[in-house]
Amino acid sequence: MTGSGDVPPERGRESEVEELRRRVSELESARHEPKHRLRALGSTVLIVLASLLALLAVVAVWANSIIRDTDRYVATVAPLASDPDVQRAVTNRVTDAVLARVDVDGLVKELSDAAAQKGVPPRVAELVGNLDKPITDGLKQLVSGTVMRVVSSPAFEKVWTDANRRAHAAVDKALTGTSDSVVQLKDNQVAVDVGPIVAQVKDRLVDAGLSVASKVPDVHTEFVVVEGEDIGKVKSYLRVLEIVGNWLPVVAVLVAAAGVFLAFHRRRALIGAAIGVFLAMVLLGVTLTVFRAVYLDHLPPDANADAAGAVYDALVRFLRSSVRAVGALAVVTGLGAFLVGPSRPAVFTRHFFSRGIASGRDVAVSSGLRLGPVGRFVHRFKTWIGAAILLVAAVVLFTWSYPTMAVVVWTAVIVLVAFGIREFLDTGEGSGRQLVDAPADQEQPRHQ
Repeated sequence: MTGSGDVPPERGRESEVEELRRRVSELESARHEPKHRLRALGSTVLIVLASLLALLAVVAVWANSIIRDTDRYVATVAPLASDPDVQRAVTNRVTDAVLARVDVDGLVKELSDAAAQKGVPPRVAELVGNLDKPITDGLKQLVSGTVMRVVSSPAFEKVWTDANRRAHAAVDKALTGTSDSVVQLKDNQVAVDVGPIVAQVKDRLVDAGLSVASKVPDVHTEFVVVEGEDIGKVKSYLRVLEIVGNWLPVVAVLVAAAGVFLAFHRRRALIGAAIGVFLAMVLLGVTLTVFRAVYLDHLPPDANADAAGAVYDALVRFLRSSVRAVGALAVVTGLGAFLVGPSRPAVFTRHFFSRGIASGRDVAVSSGLRLGPVGRFVHRFKTWIGAAILLVAAVVLFTWSYPTMAVVVWTAVIVLVAFGIREFLDTGEGSGRQLVDAPADQEQPRHQ
């Protein structure tokens, strides 16, 4: 019988074995340290490159959708028809175009001749001849009010949408500067012909009694959608992104996967890749905001800044949506990689939900629920079922035409529910332990 201060031989041998294992692990780590550093450096470079490619991929997909997808383009520009700033800008542009083709001097002369024929006193005839400015102001008010009623009517929204849908075929050429149709790019401007609106205004002015409006010829006036000194450079960049738009997202994913695979601690590398992509999306979002201010500051003096801001916001609306969606996906991926790790918060979270699901299953079983073969099947193929859930979620996100942040969040929620159902159905021996019994101190190194 050993004394109270003696150490049992078995325990002493276990301590020696553990000490030997620790020393062997240290020696292995020292021997592989140069190799690990090279792998860490290569993994870091690939992850940083993947983050930058993710930023470019989001812009490329947006540019490609604007140019190639008619429905997407129409959905982008359609809200502009009801924007008050754009309506005021179109009203001013059409009003100026109509008034420029109304012969005010001829109208005044007709009034003077009519007054002379009526035998009015010469003084009155002279006053009629000096009505140029009042007539011009009255015409401007009449035409402007008529144009505003046309532009603010539901009919204009339909005309605007239909015109942009018909014109979408010319957008590609417009961005390359070779179009002479409804959408044009010249003198660092992307402009849309609003001549059809002038025709409607002419008809309304004639109906209102202004017969002189019938003499206004067909007018092809332009409403500038995008204007700036650097638009020529931007169109070239967009053209390149449009060409690579279908491949850049795939390349970004493959580069990120290569970086994670090369890393010594792959789970940590996955978290790092998620953080990198999230920071890239933050950078892109900030860049869009800064570029908006810079773009508005560099508009020509006679440009309508409010309308230009509204157009810019409409054009980048889906780009901002994509930024939020990719950022949300990065956050979900990073959290998922963290929660399957060995840290104490992760272990506690898994333990908490696993115990809760197990308790609910016990209550259901005690109430008469019999899972039988289903529970044994789920227990046997639990890992494969989890992989299938993640694969289906990935396929849904990658095949969704334009996923939004809501799509990403709901997909993540459905994945969590699916994992919860998997855990609930696992009635085999040791169910729930894989989620709970992971080591809580640190990841064990894998020497290769």
